[in-house]
Amino acid sequence: MDSRLFTGLRIYPSDWMKGKFRDMAQTNGFTPLTPAQVQRYSRHLIMNGVGSVGQRKLIDAKVLIIGAGGLGSPVAFYLALAGVGTIGVVDFDTVDVSNLQRQILHTDADVGGPKVISAKETLNAHNPDVNVVLHEEPINSENAMDIIPDYDIIVKGPDNFATRYRV
Repeated sequence: MDSRLFTGLRIYPSDWMKGKFRDMAQTNGFTPLTPAQVQRYSRHLIMNGVGSVGQRKLIDAKVLIIGAGGLGSPVAFYLALAGVGTIGVVDFDTVDVSNLQRQILHTDADVGGPKVISAKETLNAHNPDVNVVLHEEPINSENAMDIIPDYDIIVKGPDNFATRYRV
């Protein structure tokens, strides 16, 4: 598909829902956004450089976040809000009360529970269309090549040097 066909094209949600651009998108091999996606991501659709093609790329993207703590939490949160379709979360730690002042995926109710579970619940509460894949284990030489190749982008946010070094 030649994405230049959509460069600079401004698509307004009302026009998209009326079907003005749907046929053009389908004939160019582009899977159109659903009306619900158009409504949710309407601000992205009118941004130069994003538009419907960029939003589709976000929806189709797979991002692995290693560490659901101080760095991984906000990254996962904002990627989910932006519409990244698949977010993998790697963390084997539990939520501690000391995490709550900086790790936005976790709440008081999550203290003592696995960070990956609280991450999934929070991300899906804000965007139920995001597929959150949980990896409740440390990344190591035995499992790294089983996990990492499934993703397009890797975000490293672990809280220990050994994991940072391995990745």
